[in-house]
Amino acid sequence: MVTAAHPHSTSPTASTASTASTASTAPTSSTAPTASPSAATATADVAAAHPAACSDPLRRVTRVPLLRRLGPNWYSAVMGTASVAIAGASLPAASVTPAPPVAPVAPVAPAAVTSAAPLAAAAAEGLRDVLEAIWALSALALVALLAARAGHWLRHRDQARAGLLDPAVAPFQGCMAMALLAVGIGSLSVGGGVIGERAAVATAWTLFATGTAAGLTAAVAVPYLLLTRRRVTVGEASPVWLLPVVAPMVAATLGALLAGRVPAGGWRRTALLGCYGLFALSLLAVLVILPLVTTRLLTEGPPPLALTPALFLVLGPLGQSTTAVHRLADAAPGTVGEADAAALGTFATVYGTAALGLALLWLVPAAAMVVRAARRGMPFTMTWWAFTFPVGTCVTGAAALSARTGAEAPAWAAAGLYLFLVVAWATAGTLTLRGLVGGALPAAPPEPPPATGRTR
Repeated sequence: MVTAAHPHSTSPTASTASTASTASTAPTSSTAPTASPSAATATADVAAAHPAACSDPLRRVTRVPLLRRLGPNWYSAVMGTASVAIAGASLPAASVTPAPPVAPVAPVAPAAVTSAAPLAAAAAEGLRDVLEAIWALSALALVALLAARAGHWLRHRDQARAGLLDPAVAPFQGCMAMALLAVGIGSLSVGGGVIGERAAVATAWTLFATGTAAGLTAAVAVPYLLLTRRRVTVGEASPVWLLPVVAPMVAATLGALLAGRVPAGGWRRTALLGCYGLFALSLLAVLVILPLVTTRLLTEGPPPLALTPALFLVLGPLGQSTTAVHRLADAAPGTVGEADAAALGTFATVYGTAALGLALLWLVPAAAMVVRAARRGMPFTMTWWAFTFPVGTCVTGAAALSARTGAEAPAWAAAGLYLFLVVAWATAGTLTLRGLVGGALPAAPPEPPPATGRTR
């Protein structure tokens, strides 16, 4: 569904490490803040339930070691960067080829037609070069982050283990899997022009295997740990909860792209069915969590200012599922019977139309709440990366729906969302680099929450 996008421990209802201000002084709570009659009381409630969420991380510098501050939410930057390349490659403008000659109707027509085609081809080629550079950047960032996170586990194991039991941090464990899978999808989409087709395919297979294993582990382990080791209430429901369960949906998308490279026959059918299984597993989990998130939002109201961008995470499963179901339908012909392939294509069209409709329906109030938060001084946190990957999944989903149906409305929606994606990526990336250079990022982690959970 993707960044994502995401602070070290950012959740609308749990303690967060997105900033480096009050993490060492404010108490930590695992319950959602309640409404207060005065602004002062409300601010105190938020600070108690979300230590360090009420200040700008770019204004405070912490002396906590760098690796200790590096949480799994940083994979959202890789996801967002890869999504710019993937979504751009899905747009029709990225694959423009010179049109065949058209018989002129008037003497001046031939010059107009033949001169436009080379310009369009040159523009498409230039766009392709930019997308390849962005994908290469995401791949390099992934390698660097994997190494840094390995150092985090080796040198600060207590903090790493505490994050697995923190309801605000644990869901971000799914970001690593989605980062691996997003770079793998980009490897097939545009990576061939950077490292060669053979290396791009080998990279995609490797990232598919590791990303799928990590995604399934996160999808099962994170909910299990939170249910058995912590007391997580419905009032704490957050869009962040969707992160670990969306990873199998991203795996289904990459698997569908690789299915055509599996030997024809039983092996290819097995691969396709396995990808549909990943799709169904993720979709069922999303259908369980999404109503909880909506109910919490309706009963508790908007999240704190710094956490408002997390609302865009809901777009992730909607857009990613649309993309996955279309890629799976594209892989069906030649793998299953003609009648089954046609039925899967129809299902992709119907499901994609409904899912994107829901995404646009969610986008309107989510954007309105972001504007509201911005007017009230919403500070920059790593949560801003939620404006990237989830929007990118909607771009690829809308582009796939347009390609299958020939409708122009989804294509225009994809173009508009992609423009927003590029602006959001450039903004989040610039502010993140500023925070890194200034030492304010990564933000300091909170103290481990008290042991109040259930043990079995």
